[in-house]
Amino acid sequence: MESNREEAQRCLDIARRHLDSGNLTAAHKFCAKSISLYDSPAAQRLLDDITHARANAPSSSASASASATETHPSASGIHHRSAPKDKTAGADKEDSAKREYTPAQKELVRRVRACKVTEYYEILSLKKDCDEADVKKAYKKLALQLHPDKNGAPGADEAFKLVSKAFQVLSDADKRAQYDANPGADPDSRFSGMSSRGGGGGGGMHQHTFEGEMTPEDLFNMFFGGGGGFGNGGGFGGTPIFTASFGGPGGGFRTAQFTNAGRPRAQQQRQPDANAQQRSLLVQLLPIIIIFAFSLLQALPSLFSSSPPPDPGFSFAQTRHFTTERLTSSLSVPYYVNSREFEQHPIFQDIPEQFRREKKAGTSSTKLYRFEATVERTHLVHTCQRLTEARRRKIEDLSGFLGIGADWEKIRELQAQRIDACDELTRRGWHI
Repeated sequence: MESNREEAQRCLDIARRHLDSGNLTAAHKFCAKSISLYDSPAAQRLLDDITHARANAPSSSASASASATETHPSASGIHHRSAPKDKTAGADKEDSAKREYTPAQKELVRRVRACKVTEYYEILSLKKDCDEADVKKAYKKLALQLHPDKNGAPGADEAFKLVSKAFQVLSDADKRAQYDANPGADPDSRFSGMSSRGGGGGGGMHQHTFEGEMTPEDLFNMFFGGGGGFGNGGGFGGTPIFTASFGGPGGGFRTAQFTNAGRPRAQQQRQPDANAQQRSLLVQLLPIIIIFAFSLLQALPSLFSSSPPPDPGFSFAQTRHFTTERLTSSLSVPYYVNSREFEQHPIFQDIPEQFRREKKAGTSSTKLYRFEATVERTHLVHTCQRLTEARRRKIEDLSGFLGIGADWEKIRELQAQRIDACDELTRRGWHI
């Protein structure tokens, strides 16, 4: 298969070295393996050379070669043999080795998986007041212990994903602020426009474009450098192999360049932290706060000064509510008040005890005198308006139709009449 071509070439190179060193058995073995992975003319020519060399070898070598021939079939047999069978066997061995784990690794997997998927601080064993360096340190430690290439305990893959997700949230200032504001909720922010260059052991230049969230493996490779996991040249130290730009939901961006060890080499322009967001919110609410403060300042005088209660109600006719009769001190105008309401009012409390039960006590209390002046003014206004309207109607009745049949003498008498209530209003300087 085309995917095995690189491994087949590697086996072919090993076979040539063994042939040059005279180890025909090992040369035949690796050449046969190369043909089983990917048959090529070069492999067939090398197999012919090995076969010819074994035929001309001394008897002891021939005997060993014969034994090797029995173990490793001829080229044609290898060519027609089912390759997937050998690959499956190799995969079984690799899987068996991979699934090995220690009790400590199993316990770590159990602890991480016992956390809820959004308990990011608990997953990384961090406190809420931890800084970015603590987050990176915790992730680096757990990712190395839980990576599927290092930990074969059941559930290690899921635990590794939980750790990677927790790091994605807590290492991003904007996401972390959203998460701290709503504990237990997934910020669900997405990275966009990310690109990574460089690789692992292959050393070639290639580019990956990530749409949406990064996978845990992408995050691990970004943090620890390159491709290939823990081997094949993807280790720690060395030259920078990763450059990324992160687009955030709050606008702005940050850039960082990592070495293979995942350490930042350039200054980062970070997303606004929680305090910056709070300041931004305060600026937006500032106009409302100013309006509220201005209204409060206007209301302060009334809050700290006691305004007098409104005057008690009264009526010029006795009703079910206004039952207690009183007389004004100046014009002796009768009016009625509610006894309970009036006796609880400061006006009544200002009246001397010996005059409180008298109907006419205005001269004994300044407050009562002012209140009764309002009563008298109201009485005069109503009386003046009522008598003026009555006089107007009488004049209209005496005017006839368009002046025909008008009694001009009586009209003049009515117009000359004085209305005492209106005159009293004028005398006191009150207007209707």
